[in-house]
Amino acid sequence: MNEFITQWHSLFFDADRIPYAVAAILVTIVIGMITGPFIGTGNANPFSWITIDRVFGWLGDRLNKTHRPRADLLFRGFLLTIIVTAIAFGAGRFWDGFIATAEYQSIIEVLTLSLFISSGTIWFALLRLYFVMEQKDGGLKENRGAYFAISKSTRSNLSIADDFAITRTAMNFAAKSFDKTLVAPILWYLIAGLPALCIYTALSALSWRFGKQGLSKGFGETANALEKLMGFVPDIISGILIILAGLFTPTAKLHKGILAFFGHKDRAGYEQGGAPLSAMAWSLSVSLGGPVQNIDGSAIKAPWVGPEGATAKNDHKHLRRAIYVHVLATILFIVLLLSLYMWSGVLAGDELEYIKLS
Repeated sequence: MNEFITQWHSLFFDADRIPYAVAAILVTIVIGMITGPFIGTGNANPFSWITIDRVFGWLGDRLNKTHRPRADLLFRGFLLTIIVTAIAFGAGRFWDGFIATAEYQSIIEVLTLSLFISSGTIWFALLRLYFVMEQKDGGLKENRGAYFAISKSTRSNLSIADDFAITRTAMNFAAKSFDKTLVAPILWYLIAGLPALCIYTALSALSWRFGKQGLSKGFGETANALEKLMGFVPDIISGILIILAGLFTPTAKLHKGILAFFGHKDRAGYEQGGAPLSAMAWSLSVSLGGPVQNIDGSAIKAPWVGPEGATAKNDHKHLRRAIYVHVLATILFIVLLLSLYMWSGVLAGDELEYIKLS
């Protein structure tokens, strides 16, 4: 039976990569909670996203002229997506080969993988906002630093938003980031290594930069579509983990979270946050999503997500529960990875084959 499980798992992913993945998650938790968002950017997303934004963001802005016909914007977005994805794939192949022949392979692989995921920095940004809200009980507009990282990370103009909208955006970020910056990249790394991880990262970064939650009017549609194709399964897994995290979160309701997977009314589309956002909104009985102004000034009329009668006036107590959900879902994800590692036969009896850092 164990041999069957091992062979079955090996068809879908390389279990030998799981220890690297777990180690990278722990690295991002520790370093992220100590340092916060990447220095000079205020962005809590992965370093790889920030790099793609800085290298290709200016080019996308020059190509994405909203006065042009939709077909023209679609073609321009298609070209940029193909170029960035091809470069990312080539970089992944090159670095994969370099690691295979390098000294201290394990350390290099863990540190490399940590550049493609985010966890501790997200907690840092969310907790900073929460502590300010708890102490001041409102008045966030007077403390821009409290929500600056949330604004940068979600590409939302929160300077014109009220306290409820800022809190809602932070909770949206907690749900979406768990999927896009942790579960999905790790799963693709396990399936096909660094090349697949780089491809997914390129698509998710472009979707974040230009996709506008599926309302990009052409330019970001290719990145959105391809990222959705690669992110469909991780999206479901992330939603399930968020629902399970609700079991340990005060006031969260498991049965309502399960309802988020059925029907279409008041659920988030994939581009708006998908199963993770729906699961969080329904589990916590709050309204998430909703219209927001993009950081470039354009309006994004995202739909509302949550059960009927749920409140959209989210305060610091709601944010605290969202942070609980994100932290607990991350722990559950680590437990899931370690369980897969055990079931795949990498464990020999009760002895764990530790990675040799050499």
